[in-house]
Amino acid sequence: MKNINRRSFLKTMGAVGLFTIVPRKVLGGPGYIAPSDQLTKGIIGVGGIGRSSLHFSSDDTCRLTAVCDVDAHHLSNAVSAAKQKLNEQVRAYADFRDLIRDTNVDIVHIATPPHWHGIMAVEAAKAGKDIMCEKPMTRTIGEGRAVVEAVKRYRRIFRLNTWFRFKDTFYGLGTPVAPLKKLIDSGMLGWPLKVTVSGATGFAWKFFWVGKENLTPQPVPAHLNYDLWLGPAPYKPYNEHRTHQTFRGYWDYDGGGLTDMGQHYLDPVQYMLGKDDEFPIKVEVDAPQQHPDAVGIWHKITYTYADGCQIVLEGEGFESKGKVPYIEGPKGKVYRGFECTIPDVMNKLAELPDPEPQRTDFLDCVRTRQAFALNERNGHHSCTLVNMGAVALRLGRSQLIFNPTTQRFNDDAANQLVNQPMRGEWQNHMPRIG
Repeated sequence: MKNINRRSFLKTMGAVGLFTIVPRKVLGGPGYIAPSDQLTKGIIGVGGIGRSSLHFSSDDTCRLTAVCDVDAHHLSNAVSAAKQKLNEQVRAYADFRDLIRDTNVDIVHIATPPHWHGIMAVEAAKAGKDIMCEKPMTRTIGEGRAVVEAVKRYRRIFRLNTWFRFKDTFYGLGTPVAPLKKLIDSGMLGWPLKVTVSGATGFAWKFFWVGKENLTPQPVPAHLNYDLWLGPAPYKPYNEHRTHQTFRGYWDYDGGGLTDMGQHYLDPVQYMLGKDDEFPIKVEVDAPQQHPDAVGIWHKITYTYADGCQIVLEGEGFESKGKVPYIEGPKGKVYRGFECTIPDVMNKLAELPDPEPQRTDFLDCVRTRQAFALNERNGHHSCTLVNMGAVALRLGRSQLIFNPTTQRFNDDAANQLVNQPMRGEWQNHMPRIG
């Protein structure tokens, strides 16, 4: 029989279903990791989060083998850091397609601006790679649908890199998500519920991520492939404020504080409310008219579900509103620090079963071909919340109705932003769905 290495085996079995792994204790005792059991990863985008200590790592379970960036300075710095800090000789790529084709890469970590997330995730899935993707999952609703379909078709494992639904204290709220989920599931708060996400409840929107209007064109630096940085985005003359850390302030690439922090804040709410398989039916926005290029601020965004549940985002103008409940139902309220109007709530919760356990070890999910806790499906749902708000903001709509089945709006202009045209060759890399 022809010898099949572990990497080929993973890709082959990903196409046919689950497989059995020989326990490590059989191979060499507790903690033993055979060379064939070591996964490998490549990072696309090493100028920001891709170079953070959280992700720029290499060990016996998963080895960093490749990096990619369109900025030659970022790329050379990453190669040097890999050698000096990780003792790794990594391959360096200026074009993400070359990294994705690298047979020595099992997992592709997408750490680029969001306008690249959809295309890169689809291409990685086609190439038989498993995927880690930074938030927001995609910049448009249509791209999210395409990623879901590609991951399903090519049987890949996908992780969206926001984790508050399953670990850590949830920002300024002062509590993990698990007890809030438990309280909601108990029914003690009643139904429907309203969840308010604002500075008053511990969640500060990053309104410093706004764009500048009427940018002056500047020469493109020699070390930056600006055309490839833009990729599918419309061509705009180069200005340094468009790229790298400040790209978040421009609609072509991101959507300001809403899209930068939206999935961090909203994905756990979606999970707590039990709406991983639902979309809101309406979004309402109170905001100044937005510039067509530069992202501005907003005051309030409200999402309403078919059962009457609401998620309310409070932005500029609500900073000193006073004490506001994070979760409010007909029978009770919850404030920051798990302050609850229900008497003896903690003892009551202690008597109830905990939420179902979640699969939170991504590498184990890759090996066993089981879906990660925050994957392409529930990630698309929480990302759609973010993108519904962004669409309404960009168009200056005070209200948009959304059809959860078709994932389209009751507004022709809004639907143009569901599947946005892509520049040049990139249109061929993103399937149009819906």
